[in-house]
Formats: sequence, C-alpha cells, structure tokens
Amino acid sequence: MQPVMKLGLRRASVVLCAITALALSLTAKDFVKPTAHPAKTYPAHDDHTDEKVAIAADPYDTPDKAKLFSVNFHEHGFLPVFFIVTNDGDQPISIANVDVKLITANRSRITPASSEDIYRRLSNPQAATRPSPIPIPRKNVKGAITQKERDEIESSTFAAKAVEPHTTQSGFFFFDIGDISLAGAHIDVTGVNDAKGTELMYFEIPLKE
Repeated sequence: MQPVMKLGLRRASVVLCAITALALSLTAKDFVKPTAHPAKTYPAHDDHTDEKVAIAADPYDTPDKAKLFSVNFHEHGFLPVFFIVTNDGDQPISIANVDVKLITANRSRITPASSEDIYRRLSNPQAATRPSPIPIPRKNVKGAITQKERDEIESSTFAAKAVEPHTTQSGFFFFDIGDISLAGAHIDVTGVNDAKGTELMYFEIPLKE
C-alpha cells in the first residue's frame, strides 16, 4: 500500500474515532427518568387503601443515585426526591393543586424549589433560595448553567396534574436542604382530590427514622 494511501486511511480512522467519541459524550449523560413502580412498593410511602391512592418519596441522597443527573445537586445544596403517585381506583384523581412539604426533625417546613430557584443557584452558587437554619459551608462552584442542564431539570421535575385510573405518575421535586440530615424527616402531601373534587385525607411519608 502506498505511503500516501496509508496516511489517508490513518487520518480517516482518527477522524472517525473523534466523531464517535463526540457522539458518545453527547449521548452518554442524557437524562432518563427512572421507571416508576407502584408507590406502595417503595420503602417510604403512605397507602390510603380505602381511597386506593398511594404516594411514595424516594430521596436521591446517595452517590449511586446521584449519578442519574449530570448536575451535582448535592454540591449546590439541593436534594432530589423522586415522587410517585399511584391511583388504583376506577376514577381519575386530580393533583393540579397538590402541596408538598418536607418537614425536618426540628419542624422546619421546606417547599420544593422552583426551576428558577435552581437555575439561580447553579448560576450563582452563593445565592440562597431560602434562609438556612444553620450555617452550611458550600463550595464556590462557578459556571453558567447550560441548556442541557436546563432541559434535564425541566424533564425531570414532577409536572403531572392528574392520575388516571390504575396508573402511576412520577417525577422529581428538589428541596433546598443544604447538609441538613433527613433523620426524623417526613413529607406532607395535601391537595389531592378525587373525581368529584373532594380532597383526600393528607398523606404523611416518613423518610428516615
């Protein structure tokens, strides 16, 4: 084989490898929401058997779980919680006005952060979206939020307004808790309505004893 031809093949091979590596880097960390199982199969759940509705909360507070996201939420003081609502009844339920709060052991009530709160924190790590009950040191992580990170946050956030009969809806809420322990914490859920518009009894989901 002629030297020029060998050089051409070598260059083509290098270019192909570079293109393949770039494609893999672009797709390897694409966000894929976890498959939701029935809420009552999760360790932290509240099952209203009479109303045939169960709600679960699965904190993503370990390094293995955190790998789901390209954003290091813990480093920015946020706790992602996978929220699962299962309707085993024969009528739809409405969660358009659902109210979710994380209650810490010292009774602090933390509402989920909005997308804008998260964008602000990621863009400016020194900005807090809520006053912290204790001083929490945070790393000074610099850098603007990317479109991919925005898309990841939008696609992962819980957004369902209703749950049809015999189905499950899921998504993430992000709580600004810093380094506060989840020991003794629970999640309160109100604003779940049946098909007639009557609010169901509130749900209380213990996270960790």
